[in-house]
Amino acid sequence: MAKASPKSRTAYVCAECGGEHGKWQGQCADCGVWNSLSEIVLESAASAPAAARRSGWAGKLELPQITALRDVRSSEDARVSTGIGEFDRVLGGGLVEGAVVLVGGDPGIGKSTLLLQAMAQMSLTLPSLYVTGEESLAQVAGRALRLGLPMDGLQALAETGIEKILDHAAAAQPKIIVADSVQTLWTESLAAAPGSVGQVRESAARLVRYAKETGTAVFLVGHVTKEGGIAGPRVLEHMVDAVLYFEGESGSRFRVLRAFKNRFGAVNELGVFAMGEKGLKEVPNPSAIFLSGGSAQQSGSCVMVTREGTRPLMVEVQALVDSSPLSNPRRVAVGLEQNRLAMLLAVLHRHGGIVTSDQDVFVNVVGGIRVQETAADLPVLLAVFSSLRDRPLAEKTIAFGEVGLSGEIRPTPNGEERLREAATHGFKRAIVAKGNAPKSGAFKGLEVVAVERLSQALDVATG
Repeated sequence: MAKASPKSRTAYVCAECGGEHGKWQGQCADCGVWNSLSEIVLESAASAPAAARRSGWAGKLELPQITALRDVRSSEDARVSTGIGEFDRVLGGGLVEGAVVLVGGDPGIGKSTLLLQAMAQMSLTLPSLYVTGEESLAQVAGRALRLGLPMDGLQALAETGIEKILDHAAAAQPKIIVADSVQTLWTESLAAAPGSVGQVRESAARLVRYAKETGTAVFLVGHVTKEGGIAGPRVLEHMVDAVLYFEGESGSRFRVLRAFKNRFGAVNELGVFAMGEKGLKEVPNPSAIFLSGGSAQQSGSCVMVTREGTRPLMVEVQALVDSSPLSNPRRVAVGLEQNRLAMLLAVLHRHGGIVTSDQDVFVNVVGGIRVQETAADLPVLLAVFSSLRDRPLAEKTIAFGEVGLSGEIRPTPNGEERLREAATHGFKRAIVAKGNAPKSGAFKGLEVVAVERLSQALDVATG
């Protein structure tokens, strides 16, 4: 790696917002985050042109032309399929020309496997380049052979220097590039170590510029920190077009790919996969894997229809209420916001007459799904009520709805679509807000019970 030149200057960059500071300080003056500054060595102004000339692609892209927007051809409609339907769904229908996609997740969850499978399929019709900075080419080829992937059109490169990678890309002219991972990349214009804030930011910036100027789609693999965020500067997520997180419970073969940012599709879109001997397989009916057989007849269980992106998804909410020996009973929520659970229990006491102040309350969303919408309010309270009274809900019952602080049941968006999904899976009764009652007639085989108050929902839940 090149050493810092005498004219190089030192700066301190915030890992959260990317703000630069002339000296170290405990708190970033731009975003207010504490202990987020790290030292980087910046290239001098005189050395910047020399660094650009060393890269074969930089000279060609140095002077972009001003163009009338009406003369620009839109590429959003020209999407390329990855060959994996669930992956296409999360991307918004396929891969857009020149898009930069950041894929993050825990170690060993399947990020490299998914991208290798997608690259093998896309390389059959488009020139592709798989750049690995963590594995040898023999390891990548061994995984592809083990998964039974076609390798005839897939090119691979073991390199971490961004200048060399871009030189190879300029020569091979691939339409799709995978960089695994962005934390291993480094540029010779900076003296900082690979994985540092400056190296990650500068390497990603050069790949983003290359993608936009040449129309090459780029996938960046990112590691996550112990807090669950992608390692490196927070500005990295702002630079790319899409941020996808690969999630999964330890010991479970199911994986969930979720879009947290997508300039070309729906945010919070969900794709479900199952890990097997031949890699990741699509799950055609995700609702089925989140519903355990016979659970609707057990106390403390309620099925809801949530909406992830453009897809309605049925999940099971379980609750366990038990007397607490503690002066401050526990409130534990897995897959839900814990503060909202405390608020809902207060509403249950005030407007439902159900006391849980001396009870431990545990709530879990089955299958490792995290539900972030307020449609889960009513199912959570019905599951808590069922567990406390030890009375299961009526067979084949689903529920969804937001619960207000005054005890009213508020409607949720796309109510008819959720009811249609429930009817498709054979449910017989739905407890919903009055505003979600279908106006164009009932769904075949599904009785819709419209309620306005929480007390009404509790009365009909176990009936």
